Amino acid sequence: MPVLGLMLLLLGLLTYAILRRSVAGLTRTPLWLLWSVMMMPAFVWSAWILIAGEDRPMPVLLALAPFLICPPLYLWLVQRGRRKPPRQDAPPSDRLAANLATDRPTATVPETAPEKAPRLLAPEEEKQLRNCFPWSVYYLQHVDQNLQAVLCRGKLRAASDEAYRKIAGNIQAEFGDRFLVVFQESLRGEPFFALVPNPRSRDRLNVEGEQPLNRPGWLVGLLLLTLVTTANIGWQLAAVFENPATDFSNTEFTYELLLQGLPYTLGLMTILGAKELCHYSVAIAYEIHSTLPYFIPVPIAPGTFGAFVIMRSPIPNRRALFDVAIAGPLCGFAVTILILLWGLSLSQAVPLTEDSTILSINALDPRFSLLLTVFAKLTLGEHFSAGAAIQMHPLAVAGYVGWIVTALKLIPFGQLNGGNIVHAIYGIRTAAIVGQIARLLLLLLALAEPWFLAVAIVLFFLPSIGEPALDDVSELDDLRDAIGLTVLVLLLAMVLPMPQVLAQWLNV
Repeated sequence: MPVLGLMLLLLGLLTYAILRRSVAGLTRTPLWLLWSVMMMPAFVWSAWILIAGEDRPMPVLLALAPFLICPPLYLWLVQRGRRKPPRQDAPPSDRLAANLATDRPTATVPETAPEKAPRLLAPEEEKQLRNCFPWSVYYLQHVDQNLQAVLCRGKLRAASDEAYRKIAGNIQAEFGDRFLVVFQESLRGEPFFALVPNPRSRDRLNVEGEQPLNRPGWLVGLLLLTLVTTANIGWQLAAVFENPATDFSNTEFTYELLLQGLPYTLGLMTILGAKELCHYSVAIAYEIHSTLPYFIPVPIAPGTFGAFVIMRSPIPNRRALFDVAIAGPLCGFAVTILILLWGLSLSQAVPLTEDSTILSINALDPRFSLLLTVFAKLTLGEHFSAGAAIQMHPLAVAGYVGWIVTALKLIPFGQLNGGNIVHAIYGIRTAAIVGQIARLLLLLLALAEPWFLAVAIVLFFLPSIGEPALDDVSELDDLRDAIGLTVLVLLLAMVLPMPQVLAQWLNV
């Protein structure tokens, strides 16, 4: 029960952080009310466990009711209190989404409105803006503006990347760094430009001062704390590997076990660190202001919820979005494979039991994943055959956790790496549709494998649309398209089960 309370506390804190970042500036609905609706499924299940016990199964209707009621209730509460227009102190991504996700004329002030109406540009400045649009590149027809954005609509007459480069350069020459120039497609598929106030403009930074990008104390403190929490899990894994009958709660700490569990700590931290440092390096190469990786320690298995970097400036284009998104999974997966193969070579085959699941490290059944089964056969050879499972070495557990993290991050949804890859290849509207489909498929998968239920819950309350790039119209080249599709196929090989025909051929 203490573990259940701790997990509920961590989930509540994570949910609150997500709400503060995503919708706090877009709606007047109290944050505590939205948080309560989002947490309702967890509250219902926790209450059932406390009242009925862990061994008594929950009625199907009671288990599904929160999923049927909470999502529409959450959306209704957000829409009912939606701010019009968004607050000026809301995060730039929220203001950008609010201003650019729609192309309805009623969202802006028409050109014929009285001059006393609030606007970003004075009449003289608007004339200067019109001169920034050469008719041979983008034939400007309408300029609509309010205090949040200036929308410029017309007809594209040149290649999209050339048009953005030319017009953004003209606007910068005329207005300096006062605005961010965004190139989007409307709901009807018509490209338009938008100017939004630049939160990092020199004038604003001179008044408000620039916030430090990294906080060394937090970086080092969270890193050290994560080393401690993963080491605490590592020595328990070592004890269980030596004696499979040992229970986590009954293990006694020794320094010898601590040394034997270090491969888990070092392996997992290497995987997570390599993945996030690749994100960071590519972001810096594109001159995107990004923090160094922050690790998230937790006192329960696996000892960490991973690591993340925060990007504090917009993505310049879809090419940069793709490169930043795909760098982490490619680098992290390469390191994961090396550590996983090394760990599997130290593991041993054991008889397959009815209790073997994807979380049973003493008797892991890898056949839920085509690729993982192939790796197990390559490393264990004849020892891994039909009717066999794997007793995993602590280093193999580290590679396995990295495997799961990579697969989850590649889900084509929202701002996950997979969602950003789909966004970069097909555009933001297609990515939103794919994200909705992925969310439903994951919920169906959770009916067969309850472990995915927690992931499905989180995705149901996250926005399925990622942040747009500044140039969100120019498409990728063929090479990046091919690499992106290959990575998505790799995700399928990671999550789809081993086909029976291939299992018989490999004798697994």
